[in-house]
Amino acid sequence: MPIIDLKRLVKSFGYSFKGLVYAAKEEQNFRIHLFFVFIIVVLMVLFKVSVSETMILIVCMSLVLIAELVNSIFERIVDILKPRIHSYAKAVKDMMAATVLVATISAVIVGAIIFVPKVVALFNI
Repeated sequence: MPIIDLKRLVKSFGYSFKGLVYAAKEEQNFRIHLFFVFIIVVLMVLFKVSVSETMILIVCMSLVLIAELVNSIFERIVDILKPRIHSYAKAVKDMMAATVLVATISAVIVGAIIFVPKVVALFNI
């Protein structure tokens, strides 16, 4: 038996891609985050950010997208359990939304630290 079963690996990637497509189709907030990822990538190219800045931005963008995916997963699970069953259900959903908010605010701060000086230099403000 080979160490890596390529057929199984390709199947796994297929499931992962289906999950991303599902999130993009069904989750408005995920689409909003993807839109901003696209904007940031365009800005990264336009401003020719350094390798270290690129790595930091990629980590920030990934964390926001991951937080949004995990939030969506928890919302689905809690919805299955029906929020009426336990008062913690709403708290779980709210805390997951807060997780996305914290990740997003942190990413915006990092983006501002990286891009504001570049914009200022561009316009000689």
